[in-house]
Amino acid sequence: MNLIIEVQGLRKVYSRHRQPDVVAVENLDLVLGEAGTVHGFLGPNGSGKTTTIRCLLGLIRPTTGSVHVFGADSTHSFHTVANRVGAIVENPKLFPPFSGRKNLQLLADMAGIPSSEVDRVLTTVGLIDRGKDSFDSYSLGMKQRLAIAAALLKDPDLLILDEPANGLDPAGIAEMRVLIRSIADQGKAVLVSSHQLAEIEQVCDQVTIIHHGRLVASGSLDAVRTHAGPDLVVVQIENRDTAIAALAASGISARPRPKPNEIVVDIEFDKVATVTKTLADAGHYLTGLRTEKATLEAAFLNLTGGPPPPPVTAATGGLAAAATPPPPPGFPPSGPPPMTEARHGGEPS
Repeated sequence: MNLIIEVQGLRKVYSRHRQPDVVAVENLDLVLGEAGTVHGFLGPNGSGKTTTIRCLLGLIRPTTGSVHVFGADSTHSFHTVANRVGAIVENPKLFPPFSGRKNLQLLADMAGIPSSEVDRVLTTVGLIDRGKDSFDSYSLGMKQRLAIAAALLKDPDLLILDEPANGLDPAGIAEMRVLIRSIADQGKAVLVSSHQLAEIEQVCDQVTIIHHGRLVASGSLDAVRTHAGPDLVVVQIENRDTAIAALAASGISARPRPKPNEIVVDIEFDKVATVTKTLADAGHYLTGLRTEKATLEAAFLNLTGGPPPPPVTAATGGLAAAATPPPPPGFPPSGPPPMTEARHGGEPS
């Protein structure tokens, strides 16, 4: 049985005239094998997510390694499975003065898709009542949803979304989460890239985290979150420096939080009574106490040793992503990309 996505040892280097080469992805493995699930492809901006997606869609050629979608080699044979894949890469490109419906109808006509599918996808993304309005009158969130509708026109088995929540307000992000989950619940596999770890962990079943183009962690959401360490015990208290000193005198480690009057205590929650007693005996009284669950962001920080640095050139050992013009939403190319791109890459983004 073929995996939906199988990437092995992917390396992508962009050569630049009279400048150091840029390594966008280095020895990356990625697997997506189950329909009806959402796989989060996560990492900071410039970590190689978009470059990897472009390799998946046959838009650029890997320098080394293999990339397969539904068993087809994306470099040479992506056209054989293109009808099973819908994708949005970076910003959706649609006609601003045309209505949402007319934009979708044009794409449907180009692909020989029945007009009835336009209503189906508009309903799926919640725009059936706004289909007659012009694209340029849509909010950013509505534009993103229309782009997803375009990607769903072919009724694909795999949907690839590159940073679909970029620039959205909190309400738009929440709507996008619900939409992505509903698409997966229809039996489709969804690969969604994002640098917003806290947001995407609310919708994913599996995650892959990359940093500077290299694999950091991959697996189920719960498995990757174990890298964050135990849940945090957070204490709210006045005079936190003296409270930390009182705990340290009793052999309990604690450290300040960025918020005033908050400390993190390194102790299991079922032993928290020791903390309250120690502080009370020293004349300190809590104003609050809670646990904070381990998060993907905490796991990322633990695995990488700190916040992600900016990408640098290959000459200094760093990695960066590079950009090339995106295809229309939902319609990756039907044949292999030109050879020239592999020799003359774009500027890193």
